[in-house]
Amino acid sequence: QVQLVESGGGLVQPGGSLRLSCAASATISSFGSMGWYRQAPGKQRELVASITRAGSINYADSVKGRFTISKDNAKNTVSLQMGSLRPEDTAVYFCNARLIWEPVRNYWGQGTRVTVSS
Repeated sequence: QVQLVESGGGLVQPGGSLRLSCAASATISSFGSMGWYRQAPGKQRELVASITRAGSINYADSVKGRFTISKDNAKNTVSLQMGSLRPEDTAVYFCNARLIWEPVRNYWGQGTRVTVSS
């Protein structure tokens, strides 16, 4: 059973920065892809950023140039550096992972709340 544990959420003012981290219970080389999704109140969960085992990266248009996803194979973590935060970035952020041999099964963390407000 894969476990993902997020950390790093909190309250930040508009224009500020936060760094989210996701620690995986399995070696991240086991994952075909990992990523971050978010869900704002009353809205559907949406992809923020993803990174494949080979290192290919994809960002939602709304965060391009502001957010950076990265992974640390030695620490089994994937991180999301968020900058120039806006009130519309307020959401619960979820870590996501898919194993190489279970490409259609999504594993989720419990989520970490990010609030952007003055």
